[in-house]
Amino acid sequence: MSDINKNEHKHDMLGGRLCLDFANTVSWHDSSDKSQELLTSYEKLVNWSLHANILNKQQSLSLLKKAENQPVKAQEVLQQAIKLRESIFRIFSQVSNNKTPASIDLSILNEALGNAYRRMQIVPGENKFSLEFLNCEETLDGMLPPIVQSAIDILISEKELSRVKKCKGHPCGWLFLDTSRNGSRRWCSMADCGNRAKAKRFYHNKK
Repeated sequence: MSDINKNEHKHDMLGGRLCLDFANTVSWHDSSDKSQELLTSYEKLVNWSLHANILNKQQSLSLLKKAENQPVKAQEVLQQAIKLRESIFRIFSQVSNNKTPASIDLSILNEALGNAYRRMQIVPGENKFSLEFLNCEETLDGMLPPIVQSAIDILISEKELSRVKKCKGHPCGWLFLDTSRNGSRRWCSMADCGNRAKAKRFYHNKK
C-alpha cells in the first residue's frame, strides 16, 4: 500500500481558509513556465488532505487502499480535484481584483457543490442540530466536499469575500484571506515573497 506522510507537503498553510490553501497547491501559479504542480498523484492528494486536516491517518490509509484497487478511478478523482482547484483559483483571483468570475468556473463549483451536499446529513447534538459530511473515506473523492464548502462559505460572506487577496510577489499567485486589522497584508509570507520584494527594493535603491 502507498505510504501516508502528513509532513510530505513542506509548505505552510498560508491561505487562511481551506479552499485557498487548496488553490495554493501549485507553486508560482501565475507563471506559465515556472509553475510547479504539487498534486502529481492521488497519493499526494491524500497526503495533502491529511496535512490540511481534512482526513485523519486512518481515513487516509483507507482511501489509499481503495485507490490501489481502483487505480483508474483514483486518477479520475485526481483530475477532478485539479479541475476544481483551478476553478477555485480563477474565481478568487477575479474576486481579489474586484472582478466577476467566469461563468464556466462558477458552473464547475456549482456542480461540485451539488455533489458535496449529497454527502451531508443532519446530526443531532446537545440542544441543536448540525450539518456534517458523511465519512470522508467512503469514496475516493471524499476529501473534496469540505474544500467546496470552504469556498462557498467565503463567497456568501461579504466580509470575507472583500478580504480575499493575491500575493503581490508576481508570479507567486498564492491566495490568502487578509485578516490583518487594517487590511494591509500584501504577501503570502513575509519570509518568502515579502523578503524577495525587500531585497529587490534594496538592490534597486543601492544601484
